[in-house]
Amino acid sequence: MNIIKEIPSKETYIVRQPVLRKGKPIESCVFEGDDLETTHHFGLFENKNLTGIISLFNKINPIFTEKNQAQIRGMAVLENHQKKGIGEALVKHCEKYCNDSNVDLIWFNARTAAVGFYKKMNYETLGEAFDIKDVGEHYLMFKKL
Repeated sequence: MNIIKEIPSKETYIVRQPVLRKGKPIESCVFEGDDLETTHHFGLFENKNLTGIISLFNKINPIFTEKNQAQIRGMAVLENHQKKGIGEALVKHCEKYCNDSNVDLIWFNARTAAVGFYKKMNYETLGEAFDIKDVGEHYLMFKKL
């Protein structure tokens, strides 16, 4: 059975490192703002094993006019658990959380390889691809709620 629950930022590292920071030190898994009161980290547990994570930051992107925005960061699913709907469940969980919190817009920087996944969930790209140093090519994506 799959359960999604809020977890401390440190618990995200065991998924962030192998998926998002492969071959890099554990310190690279610490994101600015991880431990703010307004930041929420969710983990999906499959039979009590953490298999996927997503973090939600209260962060305004000035490109958008919406007053209440949230940024998704660090969405990752362990490789041997991918393509099972875990990522989709985590994103939907964040959307519900944002709806309940009166957030108007979710935005994030998506790796090029993940753009198709997010488009299936009705997220849109904005602008051209850009490079994030030491991480790779990304697109700005968003969805109005």
